[in-house]
Amino acid sequence: MHISRLTLVNYRNFANATLRFSKGVNTIIGENGAGKSNVLRAIRLMLDDSMVRASYRLDESDFHRGLSSWRGHWIIIGVEFDEVSADEAMQALFVHGTGVGQVGGVVARANYNLIFRPNKQIRMNLAALQDFDAAGMNAILDRITIDDYETLFTGKSVADFSDPDVYRRIVGDFANAVFSSEVEYPELGARIPGTLSVAKEVSFTFIQALRDVVLEFHNNRTNPLLTLLKSKSGQIDPLQFQPIVERARQLNAAIEGLNDVQTVRSDIVQTIHGAAGQTYSPALLSIKSDLPDEADLLFQSLKLFVGEFDATHEGSIQELSLGGANLIFLTLKLLEFQYQHERQPLANFLLIEEPEAHLHTHVQKTLFDRIGYAGAQIIYSTHSTHISEVSNVKSVNILGRTGKTCESFHPSAGLGPDQIGNVQRYLDAVRSNLLFAKSVLLVEGDAEEILIPLMVKQVLGVSLDELGISLINIGSTGFSNVSVLFHEDRISRRCSIITDLDAAFMNPYPLPGDDAETLTFKGKLLRAQESGQARRVALNAEVVGNPWVRPFFAAHTFEVDFVAAGNVEKVVASVNAVYSQAATQLLSTTQLRSGDPAQYGRRVLTMANHEGKGWFAIRLGKLVDHRTVIPSYIRQAIVFAHGSFSTQLIFNILKHRLAVNTLAGLPPSPTLLGFWGRLLEYQAGRLDFNTIRAEAAIALPNDQILALLGDLP
Repeated sequence: MHISRLTLVNYRNFANATLRFSKGVNTIIGENGAGKSNVLRAIRLMLDDSMVRASYRLDESDFHRGLSSWRGHWIIIGVEFDEVSADEAMQALFVHGTGVGQVGGVVARANYNLIFRPNKQIRMNLAALQDFDAAGMNAILDRITIDDYETLFTGKSVADFSDPDVYRRIVGDFANAVFSSEVEYPELGARIPGTLSVAKEVSFTFIQALRDVVLEFHNNRTNPLLTLLKSKSGQIDPLQFQPIVERARQLNAAIEGLNDVQTVRSDIVQTIHGAAGQTYSPALLSIKSDLPDEADLLFQSLKLFVGEFDATHEGSIQELSLGGANLIFLTLKLLEFQYQHERQPLANFLLIEEPEAHLHTHVQKTLFDRIGYAGAQIIYSTHSTHISEVSNVKSVNILGRTGKTCESFHPSAGLGPDQIGNVQRYLDAVRSNLLFAKSVLLVEGDAEEILIPLMVKQVLGVSLDELGISLINIGSTGFSNVSVLFHEDRISRRCSIITDLDAAFMNPYPLPGDDAETLTFKGKLLRAQESGQARRVALNAEVVGNPWVRPFFAAHTFEVDFVAAGNVEKVVASVNAVYSQAATQLLSTTQLRSGDPAQYGRRVLTMANHEGKGWFAIRLGKLVDHRTVIPSYIRQAIVFAHGSFSTQLIFNILKHRLAVNTLAGLPPSPTLLGFWGRLLEYQAGRLDFNTIRAEAAIALPNDQILALLGDLP
């Protein structure tokens, strides 16, 4: 039996999210604050029998923050199980409580729901309202406190709360003040009493994020070694342990009988008699050794010592490195799960929260790769690209933030086996960061990977990271293998594809007088042009109807279009570093400054090929500054990938452009000073975007930032 689906409605930072799981190992990945811990807590509320019963009593802070008011709304946590065990006890539980689908009289699929809702009286009051009676609704809601809520567990539910229409029909349409006259809905399923709790029938182990492991070892409630020892103490052979108990008692007696101990006892008695008198002093007083003399207590008093680096010295947990202590903690928790698993419960669940803390990269990958228990379902949460690298994309849930709401994405949904295989091969340690990105730029080569981030930072004053954009170098033009991830059914994030159209910048056909080198060069241009046209047709066809992906094409190639955008002098400044002979340097400079694409295009490509495109880009990167012009297709790709530009972001960009347009050592001109004042008004919300865009055109004439502002809606 395994969890196949988890539905969260109005729970913490989830308005309405569905996560899908498979048998075996699953991964939940996402940035900080994306809700990974909340997902694991939701599962624990349903299946972890060690959770304090008071935890099921939710409060105001558990409601989704995006609700205008929590009052009247419901929190629903729903778990769906698949391949339910045919065991008689488990079948009895699901048939009587949580069964949904039966095959030949045996429940194969079942659900289990936690519902936190207003009590029946409040639901009846809302049901009695006339439609659209907002005043009456608000009067009821305003009086609600969290004490008016109840928690119930249900099964056999057929209500799909991931459908907003179902939620509005059963819970109510608060926006329009419309509530059903019904109060109880059979489709919610049957209430499950505590005596039939699923959590009591399964093995469940939770390994929390490893933040202060030493403290965990000092806490008797959370010490994993103590848990293991307790589980074994009940199996101790009394006859085998009896001599040890006797020795402990003898040792206690020996310590108590020491002369110094008896002297201290006598001194205490005399002092208290002298201070309080015989009448008010204790009748008896002794000093006793407290060494345990019971078998189980002695067994549990054992401590763990480890030699991390020195095979001749074993130190306590406090002496270990953070990584070493965390690895020991993980090992003990895994052993705890193994002990439970060996007892063959009806289902086994292991949840591991962010195991990457303080662990070396290789340990992270090895840990994930090796942990696995037959018949057990394991769910990791992580923001480690190294763990996501070795995760099976079919078993990954991605969490992402959109404002106050977190969403879940399923990167393999709707993909065929070949497509999934292609995606899996691309998700190495570098490219797997696209799974964490708010938006993505896919590029085809090293030059774009090196220069685009530099240009963005120098020209806009903000980095791609600050924009929430991950740049992924595909290393080819096989974009479809990765861009297929970005889709309404999979990852609803913007993806810009930046590639070369490879149109010939000179006549690619042979002419009389062409030398052999020129003929070879033209042949390459013609073949590249044909490939570029075919690539444009294919990419445009692939993104039809998909609002999340859009291709952007360099008219020629990145290097040629970089020059054509207005960066001739940047390339000229690199000539002497590329060529050592004065004649070649002069010819190259002349060709680059010619304004003729046939000349500057061929020269810049020759220089790039001479150095290697990556190394040539590194040379150019040293020359990139605020005057470098971002080619229009790259600028438009960034605008699409980022989506809506906030007021503060536009303010930061224009502030940067003001700074770079001010001559060093001189005060800003009256025009720039005046625009600065207007920019502050825009930041404060007293000017709209169209106004500040128009005024920027006056204050910053001919600045390339005007083109960016023109791209914004």
